[in-house]
Amino acid sequence: MMETHVCLSPEATFELGEEFGQRLRGGDAVLFHGGLGAGKTLFTKGVLSALDFDVDEVTSPSFTLVNLYRTDDLDVYHIDLWRIDEGSDAAFGVGLDEIVEQENAIVMIEWAERLGGYRFPSRVFEVSIEGSGEGPRRVTITERS
Repeated sequence: MMETHVCLSPEATFELGEEFGQRLRGGDAVLFHGGLGAGKTLFTKGVLSALDFDVDEVTSPSFTLVNLYRTDDLDVYHIDLWRIDEGSDAAFGVGLDEIVEQENAIVMIEWAERLGGYRFPSRVFEVSIEGSGEGPRRVTITERS
């Protein structure tokens, strides 16, 4: 399954994240691709809004690498691999094997291309975001098995 959306504003990117978040369940992985300022964290805020989490608490994990957001039913791990060296084992560096073992966990990973060929045990969604700033963004969501 592949779908493409054009978001004409940052608010529309947030709203698309909210719509997408309603589809997620424990075990899912969301892999983000897009440049700096593309809206990966904004989309993530929308997802967490759909899961009834306070979006004011959602921040980019650029410096912490992993942020954990606990909702009533799910643990959402927001991971940013920007600071992980491309030659290193990014999955090991953030403890991904332990995270994906949790049935109630959703992982959302920015700069996911740094994972290499890591295989997830459940549903995987690739979210590609083109554009930045206040301008339009093209968001492509692909579910892969």
